[in-house]
This record gives sequence, C-alpha cells and structure tokens, in this order.
Amino acid sequence: MILTIKELMEGYKNKQFSPTEITKWYIERIKKLNPKMHSYISVTEEKAFYQAKKAEMMINSGEVRGGLLGVPISYKDSIDTEGILTTSGSIIDEKRIPTENAEVVTMLEREGSILLGKNNMYEYAFGITSQNPFFGDVINPWNKNKTAGGSSGGSAAAVAANLCLGSIGTDTAGSIRVPAACCGVVGLKPTYNLVSMKGMTPLSWTLDHAGPIAGNIEDTAIIMQTLTGIPYTTTGLNGLSGMRIGLPTHYFNENIDDEVKKMYEKAVQHMIDLGAAIVEVDTSFLMDVVSIATTLGTSEVGVVHKERIQSAIHLYSEGAQKTFEKSRLISAYDYLNALQKRAEWIRRVSEIFLDVDVMITPAMPIATADLQTEEVTIGGQNESLGDCMIRYTSLFNITGHPALSIPFGLTEPGVPLGLQLIANHNREDLLFRAGYAYEQYALTSFYSERHLKMQ
Repeated sequence: MILTIKELMEGYKNKQFSPTEITKWYIERIKKLNPKMHSYISVTEEKAFYQAKKAEMMINSGEVRGGLLGVPISYKDSIDTEGILTTSGSIIDEKRIPTENAEVVTMLEREGSILLGKNNMYEYAFGITSQNPFFGDVINPWNKNKTAGGSSGGSAAAVAANLCLGSIGTDTAGSIRVPAACCGVVGLKPTYNLVSMKGMTPLSWTLDHAGPIAGNIEDTAIIMQTLTGIPYTTTGLNGLSGMRIGLPTHYFNENIDDEVKKMYEKAVQHMIDLGAAIVEVDTSFLMDVVSIATTLGTSEVGVVHKERIQSAIHLYSEGAQKTFEKSRLISAYDYLNALQKRAEWIRRVSEIFLDVDVMITPAMPIATADLQTEEVTIGGQNESLGDCMIRYTSLFNITGHPALSIPFGLTEPGVPLGLQLIANHNREDLLFRAGYAYEQYALTSFYSERHLKMQ
C-alpha cells in the first residue's frame, strides 16, 4: 500500500480505511523491515495507536480539523519528543527522555499527525552518512551496499521504503537534501529560521535548519504549510511558462561525475520543454565553500559539546572525537573570516535572484557512494566523501537560502540522483512550483519504479 497524503485523507473521508488500520499497517511494516534497515531507533507503537484512535474519533464525528489528521510521520532522533527516548544517535543519550516536545512536534501533533517513531542518524549529526556504531548503519532501500546519506538518513530511508508518509529532519550542510537524493525522495531545507529549531539538539547555530522529507512535492508542501502556517499549494500549477531558471557558470559544474552531468543536462532540457527561460548566472565568486562551512560548523560544535567533551569524550564515536580535535584547531581569526565570507555570500547569492526565480544544480557531484567509503575519485582527483557530498549543498546553509532536492533519475546501476532547486529567502513557493512542474513532466516513471522497488 503506497499512498500520498492527499490520497490518505481522501481514503479517510470515503471510509476506505481508518487511521487505526493505517497505523497498524505501518507499524507492522516497520517491525518487518527495520531490523535490517536500521532506519528507526525507536518505534512509538503505543503512542501511535493512541493518536490514531483520537484521529478516528474526530473523523467519525465529522470533526475533521488539522492538515495532517491521521497522517503517520516520524522525526529525526535529535528532535525532542515528550516522554519518548531521544538519543541524537549517540550512546551518551541512550536514556535521555525529554520532558517536552520540540516546537515542530507540537505543531504537527496539533494538526493531527501520528508519530510512528524516531529515526536513526549519524551521531549528533556530525557526518554526511548515517553510519552509526551504536544503533546500526542506515541501509539505503535501493541498494543495501550504498549509503543512505546523512545525517538525516534514517528519515529519508524510512520515507523511501514507505515506513512513514513524511519525516522531519535537520540540515547543517546538506543533511536533508543529501539523504533525500541518495534515497530518491524529496527533501527541503527551508529559509534560515523559517522553521523553529527549538527543542532540537544543535550542531551549528549559524548553519542548522529543520525541514520536511516526503515522497513527492505535494506532500512536502503540505507538511511545510503545517510547520509555517504559510499556504503553499500545488493546485493549478501548470508548467514553467514565464519562470526564469538560473544555471550557474562556475563551481556547481566543476569536478562532477559524468553520469550526474548528463542527467543534469537532461533536467535542464526538461525545464526548457516546460516553458522556462534559461539564464546563466555568475557564480565565479564561489571558492572554498566546504572549507568555510567546515570552519563555521566544526568550531561551533566544539562549543555545543564543550562540557561533555571534558567529562565523557571517551563515550563518543571515533568520528565524533576526530571532529572535536579539528574544532580545537580553528582559530578565532579563521572563524571571524568565515563569518565575513558568509555575509558576502548572502549578498551575492541574493543578487542572483534579481535576475532569476530559481537556480538549479545537481544535489551532489556524485551518485551515492558505497558503504564505508571514505574517499572518492572524480576526473583523477581525490576528495574525501564528506567534502564531496556537501560540495553543492553547504553554500545554502551558509547563506540561508531555501534549497530543495528532488529525484531526477537513476544511474545505470539503479541508484537515485537528486536535482537541487534554490530560491531567494522565503520563496519556498517558487521551489514547489518548479519542483511540481518537473515532477509531473519527468518523474512519473521514476515514481512507478520506486513504488515497485519498495513493495
């Protein structure tokens, strides 16, 4: 059974099934698949059925309120849930039970959502994969030998494998968009501060964002509307006539895998077919993006975990300990220089959107990598996997511009690729318009293949 949020709501309305029946189906599917996938750290079966029965009573009484009434969702395990284990993917917090919900949880529960569980992740979101020595590595549902991406990999894998209808993740350098691309789903990093981070374990105050992961553009828009109160719609959207699509001249087309490049060029042609005007935009000012993102993020995470580092550094994973070692080497000069560069890039990227509505890039220079891979080679050049996977995404954490990853096909071995769409601050509506038009035109067969794969 594979449904969109809209189809689910219609089914409730027409009495085809009930929230309790839907919840039972999802819980049973999670129990069946999660032992191998490790996409959930905890499954909230009791709470899910309580919320399902509450939604059922409202539907039966005709009291249908809330944009997500009876919709089964999940949260990355760094997002606080009252009375429910919240580990942030670390053994250090293996017994941590928050006394209140994160603000996003309160908002979605107010709209009638059903909590299925908490998703696995890289420890404290320190990495761009979802390898986890404590709760198991998240498995990509397309190929068990490939990474699901991270750090919100459990969320993306759960959506792809139909273990929930949507999930809320966090994104500090690409941690929503990268796993969405790896798992063939839609992931949105909204405008900085548009979605509340209150009640979430921070990684970097200047770079952290929270946003939805879902199976398609419409579901993503529905969840975003619930999170923000802003009415996003895909109804009545038709093509891209009159829309200006920006193609970057530099950086986003450099040192890129041949197959990704070909698929990107094909996506550009699809945009033209849909009526968009293609405009080249100058991105020659971009250099050392990953280095600036790393300076900001790594220095701040050292402060976030300062007290724990002093008392319990031995309990962190090896990868986390290496991150803390790097944080100590970053000088105040380097950090202030990165902040200065951030201010410049916010201005320069915003200026791009004076000439275009949306800019498009690949989500990553490569397709998803093999598990345990630490280094990749493109065009004879070696690069760490982490740096490579965030090369195209991390800029928009620095500048705070909204960026969305949408599938744009499969590689020859059958691994998904992601297309990244970027707009000016607070113009998520343009991302949904462009993404929806592209999805309707180019992704019908991809979604059919995903449905068959995830049966």
